[in-house]
Amino acid sequence: MNIPSALLKLAGLVLFVGSSPYSPVAVVEEVTGHSAAVQFMDYVEAGQTIKLGAQDKIVLDYLSSCWRETITGGTVTVGIERSDVDGGMVERSTIACQANKMHLTAELNKSGAMVFRDLSHRRPEQIRPLVTLYGRSPMIEVNPTGKLIIERIDKTDEQYEISLSNITLIHDAFLDLADSGVVLAAGGNYRAKAGAQQIDFVIDPHAQVGHTPIVGRLLRLQPGR
Repeated sequence: MNIPSALLKLAGLVLFVGSSPYSPVAVVEEVTGHSAAVQFMDYVEAGQTIKLGAQDKIVLDYLSSCWRETITGGTVTVGIERSDVDGGMVERSTIACQANKMHLTAELNKSGAMVFRDLSHRRPEQIRPLVTLYGRSPMIEVNPTGKLIIERIDKTDEQYEISLSNITLIHDAFLDLADSGVVLAAGGNYRAKAGAQQIDFVIDPHAQVGHTPIVGRLLRLQPGR
């Protein structure tokens, strides 16, 4: 790598990391061995270093680039869109995802408070979900109290209500609907609600059933992470 290109990469890294105290760029989909010091469904940030034993493996899903990396051995330096791997092997593939648009539907008003848009007065055909998921059983990040309600908004005959206090969440934050046996309709428009938080999404018409890649079915309904 020549010096100018290295400086450009460093500048990009500083700009990205400086944009918020913690800016996750990828999520751990799978990890084997004990050397990585990260777990399934951990977020990782740009610049983070992960050291793997010779036979250890980690699978990273990048949120903005939709790269899925399977890395065996070596030292992994997390980037913004992909990892640098020293002394190990990496296999990359692209997966269907909507690149950093799986966050809750919210915006800031002039005072800095978060405002959640009320779409209940709109007809179903007027609602345009911001998020497309490519798996029919979402992985939902949510606060571990109260109820999660998932309702179909282009039809009125499908709704799920889950008591979050009565189930064990992954890291006390993630509910995998694939583990709960919930399968949403391909092509369906939905709303997920927990307390005052909500997000509207659509299931891609070609979405698959089961434990499909995490980043393609991730909904972040919990702000501040």
